[in-house]
Amino acid sequence: MTSSDELTGLDVVALADRIRRRELSPVELTESFLRRIERLDSRLKCYITVTADQAREAARRAEAEIAGGAYRGPWHGIPIALKDLCAVRGVRNTGGSKILADQIAAADCTVWARLQAAGAVLLGKLNLHEFAAGLTNTNQHWGTCRNPYNLERIPGGSSGGSAAAVVAGLAAATIGTDTGGSIRIPAAFCGCVGIKPTYSRVSRYGILPLADSLDHAGPITRSVRDAALMLNAIAGYDASDSTSSREPVPDYLAACDGGLAATRVGVIKELTTGLSADVAVSFNRALDHLRSRGAALTEVSIPSIAHIAAISTTITFVEAAEYHERWLRERPDDYSVDVRRAFEAGMLMPALHYVRAQRARAVMVAEALAALDRNQVLVAPTAAIPAPLIDRGARTLMPNGEPVDVVASVLRFTAPFNVTGQPALAIPTGLSADGLPLSMQIIGRPFDEAAVFRIAAAYEETRGPLPAPTALAA
Repeated sequence: MTSSDELTGLDVVALADRIRRRELSPVELTESFLRRIERLDSRLKCYITVTADQAREAARRAEAEIAGGAYRGPWHGIPIALKDLCAVRGVRNTGGSKILADQIAAADCTVWARLQAAGAVLLGKLNLHEFAAGLTNTNQHWGTCRNPYNLERIPGGSSGGSAAAVVAGLAAATIGTDTGGSIRIPAAFCGCVGIKPTYSRVSRYGILPLADSLDHAGPITRSVRDAALMLNAIAGYDASDSTSSREPVPDYLAACDGGLAATRVGVIKELTTGLSADVAVSFNRALDHLRSRGAALTEVSIPSIAHIAAISTTITFVEAAEYHERWLRERPDDYSVDVRRAFEAGMLMPALHYVRAQRARAVMVAEALAALDRNQVLVAPTAAIPAPLIDRGARTLMPNGEPVDVVASVLRFTAPFNVTGQPALAIPTGLSADGLPLSMQIIGRPFDEAAVFRIAAAYEETRGPLPAPTALAA
């Protein structure tokens, strides 16, 4: 491994410490990432747009500021990338679509404005499932993104480019969005950390929507502490977002040092069935790790999870259809077939179905909060299966030859917590027998991301490092 590759394999906490002590130049670090993108991204398709000139200019500026004693903090000089729903002034914002292929953003989204103010360097905009409306990141317009652990497997969607870029060392950290699992699914399939914060915790101003009442933006990173550090930078009230919360923002990085003594964890009964053998073994091992650190585990129930497909799908595609109505009428052939069909289904959905889905949503919120009455967090697998093969469609085969519904095997686990709006973090639990990442979710009370980070950091320390991907070594 070259010294350049060693740099791109470090997490943000380590990189920031070297930059702060002036042992590492932001220019050197940025060039390392740009070289690696140039060398590997033709195989992975993580990026839609690489902003190399902009990145070099920002890195030079950061280096000069730090040399002059104007160090802004841990994001100063750190090269990151954004899902290509997040507007950056003067840079195209495609949404992974043909419809917006030439759209140039006139203003920055709040998430990028805050990271830029903290000194971050933008490497570019990342691939996604078109308009964030799918979980494979198979994109006919911008290329199919691939999983760094196995190039024949999906990276998960819709933020597949965001997770694959982090794991492949093509960005130090990234931003994803999550409407039914689109941060956590790619994090699970690619082997990194992704957190969907509480609804309204992070501003969505300047981010193209999928379904307004379910959309979240959040970090995808190498480690729990990196995710905490990123949420520190982007969380908080924003007057430009009418849904933005004024809830105070604690220091999430400090919360990572709390440990697990006297912690009560609820294991969600409805999400421990229908698991592949690898997922079941890895999840149970993760529970043992939590117990070994002093956590007390109890089984809890959220019965309405049985209806999550109807609730989530109805809300998502009705709200998406409302946003896309004009394009669906004027440019239907410019959508991918799967995305157009989903949005058209939303246009045909009776209003009473949407109202009933929202009523069912209130029931799910009540049940999820009741499950937390005596627990700090809840846990469940992030998906029932490892990453499926690309182009397998809606079905995949398990090692025993049994066919499995891919969507049901994933969204059943992630979508409930978009419906409830709770914070939910995906963290790797190990690798399958085929060398594919497996993952656990940690779900907290609204606005208690601190507890989620505390428990995730303790688990990550006990689990130890995840084996690095080897698919790109050839």
